[in-house]
Amino acid sequence: MNDAARCLTILPFLCLAGFLINGILGRRLGRSAGTLVGVAAALGSFLCALPVAREVFTTGVSVHAPLWTWIETAGLTVNFAFVADRLSVVMLLVVTGVGTLIHLYSAGYMSHDRSVPRYFAYLNLFMFSMLVLILADNLLVLFVGWEGVGLCSYLLIGFWYEDPEKALAGRKAFIVNRIGDFGFVLGMFGLFVVFGSLDFTAIQQNLLTAQDRLQAPVPFLNITTVTAITLALFFGATGKSAQIPLYTWLPDAMAGPTPVSALIHAATMVTSGLYMICRLSHLFVLSPATMGVIAGVGAATALFAALIGLAQTDIKKVLAYSTVSQLGFMFLAMGVGAFSAGFFHVVTHAFFKALLFLGAGSVIHGMSGEQDMRRMGGLRGKLPATFATMLVGTIAIAGIPPLAGFFSKDEIVWRAWSSPQGLILGTMALLSSALTSFYMFRLVAMTFLGQPRGSAEVHSHAHESPWTMVLPLAILAILSAGAGFLNVPEVLHGSAWFSAWLAPVLGTFKPAAAAAAGDHHAAEMGLMVVSTLIAFAGSGLALWIYVKNPGLPAAFVQRSAAMGQMYALVRDRFYIDEAYDRVIVRPVKVIAVILWTFVDVLLIDMFVNLIALVAEVISEAARRIQDGAVGTYAVWFLAGAMLVLGFVVWSGVAA
Repeated sequence: MNDAARCLTILPFLCLAGFLINGILGRRLGRSAGTLVGVAAALGSFLCALPVAREVFTTGVSVHAPLWTWIETAGLTVNFAFVADRLSVVMLLVVTGVGTLIHLYSAGYMSHDRSVPRYFAYLNLFMFSMLVLILADNLLVLFVGWEGVGLCSYLLIGFWYEDPEKALAGRKAFIVNRIGDFGFVLGMFGLFVVFGSLDFTAIQQNLLTAQDRLQAPVPFLNITTVTAITLALFFGATGKSAQIPLYTWLPDAMAGPTPVSALIHAATMVTSGLYMICRLSHLFVLSPATMGVIAGVGAATALFAALIGLAQTDIKKVLAYSTVSQLGFMFLAMGVGAFSAGFFHVVTHAFFKALLFLGAGSVIHGMSGEQDMRRMGGLRGKLPATFATMLVGTIAIAGIPPLAGFFSKDEIVWRAWSSPQGLILGTMALLSSALTSFYMFRLVAMTFLGQPRGSAEVHSHAHESPWTMVLPLAILAILSAGAGFLNVPEVLHGSAWFSAWLAPVLGTFKPAAAAAAGDHHAAEMGLMVVSTLIAFAGSGLALWIYVKNPGLPAAFVQRSAAMGQMYALVRDRFYIDEAYDRVIVRPVKVIAVILWTFVDVLLIDMFVNLIALVAEVISEAARRIQDGAVGTYAVWFLAGAMLVLGFVVWSGVAA
């Protein structure tokens, strides 16, 4: 085992060690020591990731770290092993790098919380689970990390569990993800039935020999086996990566501390589903039906969430719906076969979304906990570093050149347009881009520009954050500005290095490859110009309205009842949560009460209680026989003797 393999073995368990130390000794350690342990564990994992990354990037060869044989039966062998290849090493650097910055930021943000050791214990466990997920060399080990991040989301979203609303948000995230996980488990069962293995390498190597089984029709369903398996896996991905219909947990995840939101939305949980699809991309491309579903759901989610983001006034809620929308972009890319473009957007989004969430946390910290943008304004002078870095993140997510979002998002828009369903998918992508630039610059204008609103006392005490919070913002701003140059497209005379790097480990979707064949540089450049103009138009319109004419939105809404109703519909998120509550949650609760009353109480409990009652009656009768009185024993002795005598006489007569 070389140095890279040893580092690969160690790095996830450093975070696990941090979790155990803070979890067991947290009360004795106190805030400062607990913070030090948590940050050191994350930093140690990042430092251990560097030799692994150097080995993979310089040689192009995967690094393997087999740990132990986990399951060994007649039909299944599962090794608990880690692997760092071209795909996982990119996620490894993103998770450990961004995760470490979030840990450092948390040292300042959570410094006054009374449960700091518990917080860092959960944060370390979150990183450990995500590292297990991305480094797993088979689906079952990946599922361990998959469930681990689900558990940690519950623990961290409901971190302030004394507040019933925050505790409910944690439970909601946990339950919604369990719904998606059911599909993931079904998909794993299907893969095992077809391939007899859950190992990624074995699945990929046996795709050709398993074609007959994969293309066989599923009984009672008009789909092939590979379509059924990939749809089940995709349903699992919609839970973790917050797509329609299982996106509703993610906006409520804002109930947790802001650094948690950054970790969930940027570097860990929401990318899990996308990573799984990339890891199994050679399987997914065998089902055009599933690919079409992924593209359609992604495009619909991107546009739907962007519409909701227009009317939100909570700074974290705006960013939450922007995450849902950007995840939709990534799924759109996967669905049209642009796996490298979608995964590149995963990377760039991790940088600018972590920056935006941590910047929002800096604003909330400086405004004494205020999150409503209607009570902000004029903070540019009070929080100059936060303003500058958040502006960089906003430009990046809006897709304005030359920042990272321009290169990653425009590649997705182009691949959507060049797909067989290009007119519909491309139009939806452009509309989503326009809305994104508008609501993000609306956020900047309402927060930092214009005149101060809200409490004069709160504004008078607004202040910049400490260096432990500003330094991560600065580093993430640099990454948000420069990361796009890793994948400059050929139309801009670049080498598309990132796409070329991932090409050997990603599947090729033949319909998309055929549509993209040929020289389309003029069309691609034209679409790039249109997309950039749309981004500038959206940002300019937002600044003109919310800086120059701040009263215009209210006047527009009040112009007619229809406008007011439309605004209320978007503001209240199209009442999807309320619909789920009435159609699903309440009926399920009623069914649960009925089952509890009639099945549990009247059948199961009654049967158990009846057995207990019979035993009690028998024991009571036996107790009365042996009451300690000589007379009672004499009576029973005489009765027994008479029975025996009667039996003997009866036997003699019968003979």
